[in-house]
Amino acid sequence: MPQDLPPSGGYEPVQYKRNLPARGFRPGVMLFAMAGVMTFGFWKVGKGIREQNELAREKMWSRIHLIPLLTAEEDRDLVRRHYADQAREKELLGSQTSPYNSDRFVRPTFAVTPSQKSQ
Repeated sequence: MPQDLPPSGGYEPVQYKRNLPARGFRPGVMLFAMAGVMTFGFWKVGKGIREQNELAREKMWSRIHLIPLLTAEEDRDLVRRHYADQAREKELLGSQTSPYNSDRFVRPTFAVTPSQKSQ
């Protein structure tokens, strides 16, 4: 029985690679796109930080400008309480007594002391 031999000239080459086109963009294009997106993001973050700083500065200045108004309101309340205390004192005692040396209004100061001594 004769042996099978390869055909004269040899077999055709076996195609083991797939000839498919590369999918997606090239790595260089992807790198530049990623750098562009990151640059845009950092730019937006920087803008947001500057905006927050500006809002904080505006808030601080608005509070600074409100201080005189709030102080005047507190003073009016203290004077109202002072006159109410004087009226209550006159009603109870029948006369108005002053523990101070002058009639000038002095902002009251309160000292809280404990009712019992700690040992």
